[in-house]
Amino acid sequence: MTAMLELDHVSKRFGGLQAVRNLSFAIQPGEILGLIGPNGAGKSTLFNLINGVFAPSSGKIVFNGIDITGERPFIVARHGLARTHQIVQPLTNMTVLENCTVGACFGRENLPLNRARDMARAAAHTAGLDDSIDVLALNLTIANKKRLELARALAAQPKLLLLDEVLAGLNPTEVEHMIGVIRRIRDSGVTILIIEHLMQAIMSLSHRIVVLNYGEKLAEGSPADVARNPQVIEAYLGDPKLAAELEGTA
Repeated sequence: MTAMLELDHVSKRFGGLQAVRNLSFAIQPGEILGLIGPNGAGKSTLFNLINGVFAPSSGKIVFNGIDITGERPFIVARHGLARTHQIVQPLTNMTVLENCTVGACFGRENLPLNRARDMARAAAHTAGLDDSIDVLALNLTIANKKRLELARALAAQPKLLLLDEVLAGLNPTEVEHMIGVIRRIRDSGVTILIIEHLMQAIMSLSHRIVVLNYGEKLAEGSPADVARNPQVIEAYLGDPKLAAELEGTA
């Protein structure tokens, strides 16, 4: 089976800072791959490398069999890759529908306006925003802004969706709802790479986990294997009791 995404010895340096170092891993079609690590480990930088915000200093990124190394974000989007941002970035003076329509217009199929609106409505429905479709983004709650960030990415009809802390700032009920949405998106055929600091959530969602530390891959494997890895416990989980608890949720 051809990997949906493959990183081959990818590195990124900003002056004297080595943000990502010699990183290799692959995501298979239909998989949810979790990406975890301490703050500053290089996770968001990696997302920016994958979707073209930054070009790697070295290495290769292959998406769905196509070399996208250093491609501009709009080109990457045309290939079928979309992302959310850790800090939500809605078009505040536009409605939910209009925000999602923008995602559809500039997504994989470059849809004309009338078809883009239909896709936007479908994406808003998937994210649970039916009741807010005509609300200005600036008037949304934090939870609904998170849903909008997800819906706008979905409207682009991605084959691979990069989720950057979509659960951050949500209460337990909202987290549970969003986890259900993510699973339904995967079940619809979208492959997912997710960054998340809510360990129990990412352990239960992910088929595999990649752990970054100082820009390098510290570990890779099933959630249970990662939760009991001594290096991961020392560098990130910290507390062996927490690791044992997380292993039970994996």
